[in-house]
Amino acid sequence: YIPPQVRKAQETIDDKKREELGRLKKIVNGLINRLSEPNLTSISGQLEELYMANSRKDMNETLTSILMNACVTAVAMPARLVMEHVLLISILHRTVGIEVGAHFLEAVVKKFDELSKSDAEGKECENLLALIAHLYNFHVVHCLLIFDILKKLVSTFTEKDIELILFLLKNVGFSLRKDDALALKDLITEAQRKANSADKKLKDQARVRFMLETMLALRNNDMRKIPGYDPEPVEKLRKLQRTLVHSSSTGKETQLRVSLESLLNADQVGRWWIVGSSWSGAPMISNADSKTQQKLRIGKVSSKIMELARKQRMNTDIRRSIFCVLMTSEDFMDAFEKLLK
Repeated sequence: YIPPQVRKAQETIDDKKREELGRLKKIVNGLINRLSEPNLTSISGQLEELYMANSRKDMNETLTSILMNACVTAVAMPARLVMEHVLLISILHRTVGIEVGAHFLEAVVKKFDELSKSDAEGKECENLLALIAHLYNFHVVHCLLIFDILKKLVSTFTEKDIELILFLLKNVGFSLRKDDALALKDLITEAQRKANSADKKLKDQARVRFMLETMLALRNNDMRKIPGYDPEPVEKLRKLQRTLVHSSSTGKETQLRVSLESLLNADQVGRWWIVGSSWSGAPMISNADSKTQQKLRIGKVSSKIMELARKQRMNTDIRRSIFCVLMTSEDFMDAFEKLLK
């Protein structure tokens, strides 16, 4: 039972909160709508101030939902626009904290997983993949996630998947080759095996042949063989990113080294990649073990030594046992052996 006055107070808090969130959404939306390369500095600065003035959770949720609405549409988004939006996230990821990039990445990956399972006709999957690819380009996420997504697409190997593999390789193929050439080689071998064992109708398609040619060009580091490949815009924005975060480092130390499985199961096993967000209810941690603390065996020790330990304020089992070992050992080798035990 909630008394009427308490209920009323709660309702006013909710209304107040709703109003604040609405105002926040309006401000962030206004900033994102004006986003372009020349005013990126001022917009990232204003968003930083908003992060300082509001709760991180509200800001993360608001920013993620606005960016998703802007970038995930049924028509293919211009590459430049997607890059600028992701660059903004990467700057906030470095200046505000890694939970900004982590929250956005998780939302994008979950949406991609959901849409790749459905038979959506639009270009939403491509747009989501473009976001993930540029999150990797701007050092928010490690290549581990990209390889996980590629492996997943190769394992299902439908027409739609082949299109997505091509799209991803065109965007980040050469960066993947630089970061982990061995994993890329394994992936290419797997894709060739899958293409050979595919049914006749799929095997004869020009798209499959084109995908294999693209992969061979990647393996041989031949950029000319990939039509429409232009690393210039990404490089230009990377330079801008370096000037905006005022850091001599490459940003690799803030990269989220997280796998696809971890992101999809984040609600069950916690978000270990964000400091303070791991969860003790994780299935790999058993509570029964932690309750029964192991007693330390230190053998028979005289009451005189125990009295000395008490006088020296050795107030836990482990302290007492170390003290007793040091006091009763014959020489340093004996002490070393006992301490190891």
